[in-house]
Amino acid sequence: ADQSKRSENVESNSEPPLEFKYYDRDEVDKQVQLWIDEDKKHPWVNPPPKVKVTTKKGICHMHTELTIGRIPESVYLLFANPLNNQYFQEFDGKNFWFSFYTNESKPRKLLRKDGPRRIAEVEKIVSWNFLWFSRTLPINLIVEDNQKDLTGSYKKKKVKFMKVFEGRWKVEPLFIDSERLCKQIEPKSREEYRKCSGGRGRIASKVTIDQYFEPSSPLNLPPFSWFIRRITIKTNKNLINMLK
Repeated sequence: ADQSKRSENVESNSEPPLEFKYYDRDEVDKQVQLWIDEDKKHPWVNPPPKVKVTTKKGICHMHTELTIGRIPESVYLLFANPLNNQYFQEFDGKNFWFSFYTNESKPRKLLRKDGPRRIAEVEKIVSWNFLWFSRTLPINLIVEDNQKDLTGSYKKKKVKFMKVFEGRWKVEPLFIDSERLCKQIEPKSREEYRKCSGGRGRIASKVTIDQYFEPSSPLNLPPFSWFIRRITIKTNKNLINMLK
C-alpha cells in the first residue's frame, strides 16, 4: 500500500502525456503516410538553417529560421516533449531521433495547465566541448508551450554562469508541394491546400527560434564573455543541425 501511494505521488508530480484534442488526428495520420509515400517519388532535402547573432547591451540574441521536412505536430512534439522519443517515432512514421538529448534529464514537472497551454519545470544536464575541454552544465528552466498554436517559450530558473537565459519558438506549416500540385493557386490554409492539391500535398514545418543569453558577472567581461558566447552559440548550432 505504501509503495502504491509513493507511485501515485510520483505520477502526480510528473507531466501527463500530450493530448490530441487540439488538432485533427486523422489529418495528421494522412500527412504521416503522405510523407512516407511521396518522399520516395519526390525526395525532400532540408535547406540550411539561417542563423543571425547580434549583441545589444551585453545580451546576445540568436535568431534562427529553419525548414524541417516533418509535419508541424511532430516537430512541436520534439520541442515540447523531447523525452518521449518512442512515441515520437510512432507518431512521425520515421526514425527521427538523433540522440538529441543524450544527457541526464529529469521528467518535466507540470506546474499549470490551462487548456492547450502548459507551464512546466525542466531540469537538464547539457554537455559542451571546446578544444580539449569537455564539461557539463546543469540548467533549470520554466517552460511554457501551447499545443493549439504550436508555440513555446522558456526562461531560466537556475542556470550556472548565466544572468539571462531565455527564448521562444514557434512552428508554422509550409505547403511545400503547392507549386507542383496547385498550379496558380497559393493556398493560405490547410483546407485550401488540401483542396488544390487533391489531398496529395505534404506539409512541412517552418521553425523560428529566438534565444537570448548574457553571462553573469564577472564572466560578462572579455575575454570570458567571448568564451561563453562562443560555447553557447556552438552548442545551439549543433542542436539545430540535429533537427535537420
